[in-house]
Amino acid sequence: MSSRTPSGQVRPSGERAVARHGWAHALVTVVGALLAMAVVSALGLWAAGAADLPDGAFAPVVAATVVTAVGGTVRLSGSAGDLADTQADLTVIPLSVTLTGALVVAWGFLRPLRHRAVAGTAELAGWAARVAALWLLALIGVTLAARHTFDISLGDDALGELGDLFGASPRIGFTTDVPLSVFVGVVWLAGVLVLALLVSRRAPLPGGLLRFQTSVRPAAYAMVALLLAYVALGLVIALIVAATRGHTAETFAVILLGLPNLTWPALTIGMGATWNGRVEGPFGLPMPHVLDEVLRTPDVSELNLRTLSEHDGRVWWLLVAAVVLLLAAAFVMAVRSPARVRAWQHAVHMAVALALTVFMICLVGRVSAHYGLSVLGIGDLGGGLAGELFLRPRLWGAVGLAVPWGLVTGFAGALLARHVRRRGQVRSDEPA
Repeated sequence: MSSRTPSGQVRPSGERAVARHGWAHALVTVVGALLAMAVVSALGLWAAGAADLPDGAFAPVVAATVVTAVGGTVRLSGSAGDLADTQADLTVIPLSVTLTGALVVAWGFLRPLRHRAVAGTAELAGWAARVAALWLLALIGVTLAARHTFDISLGDDALGELGDLFGASPRIGFTTDVPLSVFVGVVWLAGVLVLALLVSRRAPLPGGLLRFQTSVRPAAYAMVALLLAYVALGLVIALIVAATRGHTAETFAVILLGLPNLTWPALTIGMGATWNGRVEGPFGLPMPHVLDEVLRTPDVSELNLRTLSEHDGRVWWLLVAAVVLLLAAAFVMAVRSPARVRAWQHAVHMAVALALTVFMICLVGRVSAHYGLSVLGIGDLGGGLAGELFLRPRLWGAVGLAVPWGLVTGFAGALLARHVRRRGQVRSDEPA
């Protein structure tokens, strides 16, 4: 069955079903994304030992992990009685959870739009609004659930007795900034929906935006493929490490919570970028161990190919991986582009796309954590409890390096794709 639109075009009955049942599709998309993120978070936290948190804190911690995965803010608070003080802060995005949610949202959003050539702006906006409205309501519920307070044991030694004597047993709590977290979460959703439209070749675009397909869609697809390739490569390495070197639980915690937190900065390091960081106290980086070795110094350390290779020469494989995977991404971008696009245009598109991708990695890959306890003004009585961890990039240096990398690999990828038949190609000897 079919019907005709006001413009006289035939519209299949399936599209009328999408319009009629759009809220049901949107509900499945939102619930599926949040459920997938919650499951990945719970498994990762369980592998990390969070299931043993006291006072039923596990479920609120899972909710807090989901909130931070979409860019939300979780505030930590501490209390250790009238004679003691605690300080705690944590800034990290569990990118494995983020990636899971983004993939499910994108799949659910694009599924009703497949097999379409063009869609009107109002239609796309209406479909996105339904998803956003349900996402907003669900996100409010998750942020309200992400709050809890629990005790931290100081042990049975003299330190624990001192805490009991002075009523200074520490309590740590967390809560969410609901308005800010909901706002950022909706912005995150909008970014995922826009990126999904840009990446998918089958997704329809409004007629006024079709002219951007040539320059934007192939580059966006290539960058997403590049990021997923790094995650896949990291997953293979992590599984090999878990199978051959033990520490299985810790490794799976990294896989389920923060694998892109390691693999995406590895892309920038392979390109020559530098990150600054420091590890002190109980905090650590369970995989790979070389990161912990480089960062666990009295002063702020530099994390780049040179410093890492001083501890493990195999780090130079990051450079090889960057060359191979960037060339592959440039080749894919060229193959998905019309044949009329020149090689120098591919180079420019690749440079811009790679610079934006590296910029995004530098923003979401930052890590900062600190916890300390003092009694009667004497700092760090917590011994093993006190610690600090941070990792941040040299942003503009990394973005600057991405431009020449993009120009070179984009041009080379276009040359490699010259003999591959592409859309719009009329004759094989058309100049690049």
